[in-house]
Amino acid sequence: MIQRILRIGIAVLFIGLGIWQFIEGEIGNGIFWVLLTVIPVFLYLRHERILMALWYLRKQDMASAGKHLAAIRTPESTLIKSQLAYYYFLQGVLVSQTNLNKAEQWMRKALQTGLRQKEDQAMAKLQLAGMALSKRRKIEAQTLLTEAKKLDSRGLMKDQIKMLQQQLKRI
Repeated sequence: MIQRILRIGIAVLFIGLGIWQFIEGEIGNGIFWVLLTVIPVFLYLRHERILMALWYLRKQDMASAGKHLAAIRTPESTLIKSQLAYYYFLQGVLVSQTNLNKAEQWMRKALQTGLRQKEDQAMAKLQLAGMALSKRRKIEAQTLLTEAKKLDSRGLMKDQIKMLQQQLKRI
């Protein structure tokens, strides 16, 4: 909570400095301070620990991604709703390597909280379909796969969906 207030306070301070510079006639400095306001606003909207965890996850460094997520001590009070959804999503991806039951809980929580992008929703549903398939829940896996297919507008997960559908036919 204090971090959010601090970020907003810094943004207000930068805007105030920019306005003061405009009043003083220093247009260039005013523009600089107003543009510098973008940084704390961006960090308010996107939590830096989640960004770092995503970056390490893309590099397949699960240990470092886990460390950055573990550094967020109280996610419910620290993060805004959309950040909290991605926190749950990342926790689900990290835990899916070891504990499928816990990963399923994290993914369902992420979907309930509200992932913003359709591709992320499709990825979560695809993960859940794989988990349901491993637990021999064919009907649930089929519905999750069709939902993931609808959400995957760019066709990025086409191969994974086909692979899961072939495995679904074997059951």
